[in-house]
Amino acid sequence: MQVDAATVRRIARLARIKVTDEEAKGLEKELSGILDWVRQLDEVDTSGVEPMVRVVAQQMKQRADVVNDGEIADAVVANAPLTEDHFFVVPKVVE
Repeated sequence: MQVDAATVRRIARLARIKVTDEEAKGLEKELSGILDWVRQLDEVDTSGVEPMVRVVAQQMKQRADVVNDGEIADAVVANAPLTEDHFFVVPKVVE
């Protein structure tokens, strides 16, 4: 894929970088080369390969989904200026 000067300017604007005319010429060739290299990946047959998240297959550790208060309610509200029955007391903001 050939990248032209207009595309280089657009990419530079999106990346918020200033590119001179001389730099744009060099970037045309570099970006075209990178895109040609990436296009080579289309030649690889990946039809039999399952998608994966990691290089090494691992099972995620799971715990029981149990609702509890963590048994640390006193510690959670210990530094609050005002509390009531393990809840933060805040001033009323809507009348």
